[in-house]
Amino acid sequence: MYESFSFLFFTAAVISFINYRWIKLPLTIAQLLLSLGLAVLVLVAKPLWPAAYGFLSNTVTQVDFNHFMLDILLGFLLFAGALHVDIRGLEEERWPVFWFATLGVLLSTAIIGIGLYGIAAGLGVPLSFFDCLLFGALISPTDPVAVLALLKDSNVSPSLQLKIEGESLFNDGVGVIVFTGILLLSEMSSSGGESPLMLELGQLLLREVFLGLSLGALLGFLGFRAMKMVDQDPHLTTIVSLAIVFGGYSLAQALETSGPLAMVVAGLFIGNQIKQPGFEVETRKVLDGFWEILDDSLNGILFVFLGLAIHLMSPDSMAEIWLMLSVIVLVLAARFIAVVIPYSFLRHDAHRWVDTAAVLTWGGLRGGISLALAYSLTENMSGSTLLLLTYGLVIFSILVQGLTLPKVVKVLLPSAPSK
Repeated sequence: MYESFSFLFFTAAVISFINYRWIKLPLTIAQLLLSLGLAVLVLVAKPLWPAAYGFLSNTVTQVDFNHFMLDILLGFLLFAGALHVDIRGLEEERWPVFWFATLGVLLSTAIIGIGLYGIAAGLGVPLSFFDCLLFGALISPTDPVAVLALLKDSNVSPSLQLKIEGESLFNDGVGVIVFTGILLLSEMSSSGGESPLMLELGQLLLREVFLGLSLGALLGFLGFRAMKMVDQDPHLTTIVSLAIVFGGYSLAQALETSGPLAMVVAGLFIGNQIKQPGFEVETRKVLDGFWEILDDSLNGILFVFLGLAIHLMSPDSMAEIWLMLSVIVLVLAARFIAVVIPYSFLRHDAHRWVDTAAVLTWGGLRGGISLALAYSLTENMSGSTLLLLTYGLVIFSILVQGLTLPKVVKVLLPSAPSK
């Protein structure tokens, strides 16, 4: 595991250097694109240099990606992302963010699940209805890691940026809860259990959402109080912020509540408080700089891993290739519907809201969280097929949607309104 981590970090640093000096792409896209190129190069050279292929394969397979992403990286990345979000602006966009992150995820899960079931049946790919719903749940949340990394290099309006940022920060936690709920339904259905379904789902919602949000608020309040007491020492203040993530995420796991939601709330609270008068300016600069460096470093490791893992993804038949292509269209259509329906009930510019919904659709990138959930599925749940579909969608969303998002914004919203 240490060797894999070291190689991924080194590769991410080299790619970042190359991109900064010569390529000039958004960093996330460059890391994924160049690591994909490296993986393809090693794969082509396998007959001549089998040792290189073996090293690359071992580097990827030694990483328990589900554990690596959900239990290690995610807490730090969400906290770092939330730390820099304007909470006052987010307050103004609270209703779009709330409805996109809740109703939008549920709508998208249902549309994708039903659509995938029909397409798979037509192509002769064996997927159960619960398998299709699980895929809908894991692919519906937009990924905060990919979205926040890309928005650093995109020229979108502040209002639209807050909608995309806020939704991506919260809907990953909602997506994990929906995924867990469907998994619970599937297990109860297959085992013929008679435990009260609504009680089980109610307990899941209470434990994951309300306890997670409450824990995040408590961590943010207590964490900031501790940081304020030592804010004349920038290094110690930064160490305290690290302890909040290490200890808070572990506590959330011990309480079996949503660590992602807790980290988002804690990051939002602390990020807002350190900007208030009375907090040492120099300490805030050190704190911001540290979390930006950590954010970029962990993002690099994640996207290089995604690129290098392509050699493990191989469709078993033409039917799976057609299914992957069909699912890309299905997911985009489901995303558009899941944005338009909640957005149509909100106050907006009547002349531009459809264009805004189209930008929100195209800006809904998928990434590591979807793959981590897909990695958790067993073969009994069609794990290999759903992982292949997820990987194809992640690559498409980051490279195609990510590269073209600035142009889509420029065409559809040339003078984007503030709200």
